[in-house]
Amino acid sequence: MDETYGRGLFPYDRAAAVRYARRWAYGRNPAFYDYEQIGGDCTNFASQCVYAGSGVMNFEKDFGWYYVDANNKAPAWTGVEYFYRFMTREAQNPGPVAINASISQLELGDVVQLSFDGESWNHSPVVVRLLRRPALRPADVLIAAHSYDAYNRPLSTYDYQGIRFLHFIGVRR
Repeated sequence: MDETYGRGLFPYDRAAAVRYARRWAYGRNPAFYDYEQIGGDCTNFASQCVYAGSGVMNFEKDFGWYYVDANNKAPAWTGVEYFYRFMTREAQNPGPVAINASISQLELGDVVQLSFDGESWNHSPVVVRLLRRPALRPADVLIAAHSYDAYNRPLSTYDYQGIRFLHFIGVRR
């Protein structure tokens, strides 16, 4: 694989992320613990999808993004805010890299984060289909998610107070 963007980044495989989402949106991959009963499984599922598209984990204790088992994982693997901080980091360490984006910049395999109360970030669905370009609206963005399992669910069907978009620009190895 060749480096892209002149920034030491390798391509993020958006199709692999979406294939993974389609396969596991209504089920649970037995290789990963299901956190549904202890706070929700949405960011765990988003991490699995992003991992399918990136193939790289970052095993840096506390500040990385990795999963070994239910008790040996980074906070960023399952925590909405930690996931955001890791993906948008400035450090040049291994793992997928995302930028804050507008809705019009979304592509398949990107992640949307929602705040239901306007104070904290609560949900991390994965973009699996876009219905219209270039002027996207929430109704045009279809997502996959755990914690209210969904596939091809319009983003507009969520009741949220805040929204942010993570657009993956590549992967550091």
